[in-house]
Amino acid sequence: MSSIIFRKGLDLKEAVAAKLADSYHSLLIDQIKAADYCYRSRRLTIHLAREFGFCYGVDRAVDYAYQTRERFPGRPVYLTGEIIHNPHVNDRLRDLGIRFLTDPGVDPRALGPDDVVIIPAFGVTMSELERLDRQGCTLVDTTCGSVLNVWKNVRRFAQDGFTAIIHGKVSHEETRATASQALLSPGGQYLVVLNPQEAADVCEYIRHGGDRERFLERFVRATSEGFDPNHNLDRVGLANQTTMLMSESLEVEAMFRGAMIDRYGEPALADHFRAFDTICSATQDRQDAVVALLREHALDLMIVIGGYNSSNTCNLARICAERLPTYHIAEPDCLDSGDAIRHRAVGSRIETTTPDWLPGGPVSIGLTAGASTPNNLVGTVVQTLESFCR
Repeated sequence: MSSIIFRKGLDLKEAVAAKLADSYHSLLIDQIKAADYCYRSRRLTIHLAREFGFCYGVDRAVDYAYQTRERFPGRPVYLTGEIIHNPHVNDRLRDLGIRFLTDPGVDPRALGPDDVVIIPAFGVTMSELERLDRQGCTLVDTTCGSVLNVWKNVRRFAQDGFTAIIHGKVSHEETRATASQALLSPGGQYLVVLNPQEAADVCEYIRHGGDRERFLERFVRATSEGFDPNHNLDRVGLANQTTMLMSESLEVEAMFRGAMIDRYGEPALADHFRAFDTICSATQDRQDAVVALLREHALDLMIVIGGYNSSNTCNLARICAERLPTYHIAEPDCLDSGDAIRHRAVGSRIETTTPDWLPGGPVSIGLTAGASTPNNLVGTVVQTLESFCR
């Protein structure tokens, strides 16, 4: 039984607009934007990045989720996983009665035609989509358009016999979904590289060969079934997880381009190497905005708000941490007091508490938020900081 798929909303945007505004809007943030993105109170000055928070793709995905609950009030509604990487937003969806297929006690194999399943902004793997389709579920697809653009290029790579090299996190939902697109064509292959260090090892193999078994062992979780570095690195196409650091994605692309030139020569490059700009514009806008913020203002510290598993938020924190003390917090409650802040340091996997983080006297704080962070959380952070500086 084939499923019914909604890809352009459910014609209930106006019906859920008030609920969305109540859940995620902030009048205070509107006022700060109108005041040239600056907020002053007593000894505190906050400079807000000019691009931050919900991007179009995230806003659309959350909107569709609310529309789905409105359209199907009497039917079970599920998400395949987190709709975005923000615990506040996911908790709000749970409050609406939307369950996650990853919840304890939920068996995805037991779903049927009465069940409604929302596909998150990251997308899902082709195998999961095909399973849900076979089960006859009603599907609401919120996959971001920027992600779909990457998929299109990866499918084209595979159709033309190029291995997809994906700069991304192999455990990230988007990267897993993107990699699955390469397998739609017979013989399609992929390899995921996390950073320039991993890319350098692959490029070394392209140039000089190496120990095949050691290579496969190192990238065992990052390669498609049957991947052979002795054959599947002859022709490669570069793509990326849309929320990666743009400068790093461009560096990885240049490394593979250089390796292919070294091995095959410049005249033959087009036969062995392809690359397309698949950086998400919203991700890049937020990265550019925080670079500008750091350049234009004398700041004492930066606060970056967003889920700890949010790739784009982590990359914003990476940019800031190179310049000044930076605190990546998951939510406003991480601001325990002016004497203690709970945060995750760049590159760490654990939350830590830092004492005496807020300087005395006049203090200038830079503030930004990842693309999955709603304005109401940013506004609450501003209010909390103000209370610490009274």
